Amino acid sequence: MESSNIRIGNIPAIIWGSHSKDVYIFVHGKMSKKEDALEFAEIAIKKGYHVLSFDLPEHGERKNEKYLCTIQNGVKDLTDIINFAKKKWEKYNLFACSLGAYFSLVAYKNITFDNCLFLSPILDMEQLIKNMMKWFDVSEEKLEKNKEISTPMGETLSWDYYCYVKDNPVNIWNSPTYILYGTKDNLTEKSVVDLFVKKYNCKIELVENGEHYFQSPEQIEILYKWFNNYI
Repeated sequence: MESSNIRIGNIPAIIWGSHSKDVYIFVHGKMSKKEDALEFAEIAIKKGYHVLSFDLPEHGERKNEKYLCTIQNGVKDLTDIINFAKKKWEKYNLFACSLGAYFSLVAYKNITFDNCLFLSPILDMEQLIKNMMKWFDVSEEKLEKNKEISTPMGETLSWDYYCYVKDNPVNIWNSPTYILYGTKDNLTEKSVVDLFVKKYNCKIELVENGEHYFQSPEQIEILYKWFNNYI
């Protein structure tokens, strides 16, 4: 499969495939990297698409950079990516996973994609942060005073991040969207997904007993079938 490594500003990226006017922007989730687009790209290329994947801050080739994976930096990078895509392709589509889906919802709220696929999306970051604050007994007052608080999950609660999320709610989404969601996802409640699906007229496929991360052979098989059906 043809692919080429490029840089979009300071962002390491890969263009998968050749000779297409249409592209899928692939936004990975936490603990992932641009190379993890391989299986998605294999299917998309057969259907006539390019795929553009890239490393989010603190991921892949950017692990040792001081540029943090915050919502502010994520939105800036995703904006650079879509601006690059607009110059190179006539039509653009989106695949986004987990945290990448949330970044996309904020960065691309005024963009209309031809098609959009969300895997285990984080759809309400404010609710997720509030849940984490409850889990670890952190009040708003304590977070504001300390600015940052580490948690046993390995995540850091940030007052600046929390304020940005509250000030920039997801309230616009105009792209036709398909969602694959595990019923035991511990980061996004089913009620949050149901509300998003109803509000934006999305199509959702539920994976019974599936968790946030799709890891078992059965879940991976479901994922690839979903790719084939909706790319």
